[in-house]
Amino acid sequence: MAISRRTLAHILTTHHLQARYDGFTALDDVTLTVPPGHITAIIGPNGAGKTTLFHCLAGTHRPAHGQVLLGTRDITRLPAHARTRLGIARTFQQLAVFPSLTVADNVRVGAEQGRVRDPAAVERALRLLGLDGPLRSMPAADLPTGTLRRVELARALAGSPRVLLLDEPAAGLDTAEVTALARVLKALAADGTALLVVEHDLDLVADLADTVHVMAAGRIVASGPPDRVLDVAGSQETPV
Repeated sequence: MAISRRTLAHILTTHHLQARYDGFTALDDVTLTVPPGHITAIIGPNGAGKTTLFHCLAGTHRPAHGQVLLGTRDITRLPAHARTRLGIARTFQQLAVFPSLTVADNVRVGAEQGRVRDPAAVERALRLLGLDGPLRSMPAADLPTGTLRRVELARALAGSPRVLLLDEPAAGLDTAEVTALARVLKALAADGTALLVVEHDLDLVADLADTVHVMAAGRIVASGPPDRVLDVAGSQETPV
């Protein structure tokens, strides 16, 4: 099937990324595609390069070599805030909400920083994440981890992103919260958002992902659908 010009413009890709820290190679020739309407997962042991790759995509680390493209536009040298304006939103492994702000005000920050400044997007994000009731007026400092994860995701969505980067979104969530998270992420992909998920929960990855990339020693060592790739990872006893 032919790819439309509009769809092509929303594809996030990397080409031959390399990154080094004090002589240590953190990324070694990493090429991948994060297409719209698709959930792409990255797994691998600690030190595999997952976090460095995430930062290169988000704009918080610049690779030594290679390119990051959004459609045909080279965004390798663009900082994070400029990528946000282009429609690349992210969540954080360590929660990064504003504790003194209410839930609704935290989400409004995302709308101000995002690709589209649409007040209605704030309300849509609050409804989608179940934050539109009394919770909307509560300070973030008073909320448990699971609710704060929803606040952070709603903030990312309030800017109407084309690409959503999620760094361990299930960290600290209970089983019911993980199930609810999976439902939301699948709905976002069905609406055409490109999602990249770095995640330790392999059950969630198996349920969510269309494509899984396994990283080790800075390289992608296996790629494919989760039923095939996770079996290989499990047979190698790869910690993630």
